[in-house]
Amino acid sequence: MKNSFKLVIIFVLSIMLASCKKEKNAPSYHKGELTIFTDESFQSVTEALADGYMINYPDTHIKVETKKEDLGLLDLLKGSAKAVVMSRNLTPEEIKTYEERTDLKFLPSKFAADAVVFVVPKDSPKESISMEEINAGLMSDKKEFIFDGTNSSNLNFVAEKLKKQPKDLQFSIIPGNQKIIEELGKYPNKIGVVGLNTFSRPYDKTSEKLREMVKVLPVVNKGKLYNADFEGLRTMEYPFTRVLYFLINEGNFNIANGFIRFSCTHLGQKIVQKEGLQPYNIYKREVQMR
Repeated sequence: MKNSFKLVIIFVLSIMLASCKKEKNAPSYHKGELTIFTDESFQSVTEALADGYMINYPDTHIKVETKKEDLGLLDLLKGSAKAVVMSRNLTPEEIKTYEERTDLKFLPSKFAADAVVFVVPKDSPKESISMEEINAGLMSDKKEFIFDGTNSSNLNFVAEKLKKQPKDLQFSIIPGNQKIIEELGKYPNKIGVVGLNTFSRPYDKTSEKLREMVKVLPVVNKGKLYNADFEGLRTMEYPFTRVLYFLINEGNFNIANGFIRFSCTHLGQKIVQKEGLQPYNIYKREVQMR
């Protein structure tokens, strides 16, 4: 009888210990580690959101790793990434593959309006650029446009807007958005193509320095001039406005889902605004006082 009683006690204790261990290591939105893959073009806003999340949840550690947009998506589909930032639209085949491999519905979590912008050296006489010029220039052997590389978000998005394949476009390459701005003065007849978030932070010294080096060209479309400013992004009238969104490979409400929810809340959207981008989920409220 005593032996039976001892066995029951041991059994109960073992269950309790296992439960405690399981609870201690259980995934959660407020503790743990996460790596987010993002294209370098929107690295800054992703890092700012990650910093904000870690301040609110000190037991979390979020690492932001830069990777070309298409390569980050491939890692997500292979299961080697939990979260990626995207800007281009996925093809129907890509959406089908995503849903099959993740066992999740394709529900992009949109959090910011960014833009691809066309820049020239500050002393350039050029004041604007038309859609026709962009289209013709990217089909020319002169390779007048400088991108940050193949598989990049900037190239993908411009190709998508022009209804072309990236491989069909003609362009030069300088690796890195910031490098393009810094070295553009060496190529006075070239036009740099960079992500707005590269230098959109209003009070950041590096951004200020980069803005002083180049001139952002308004884009002429059907006779109208459009700027990549807050109004142009908010209305999405600037032709190369793009919406940034998260894709995840996580079924439960753990750290990836927690981070995405935070990014789309009022606090996360204020961080997006401080980055000089247009928040996707904040709308002005009008209050009437009597």
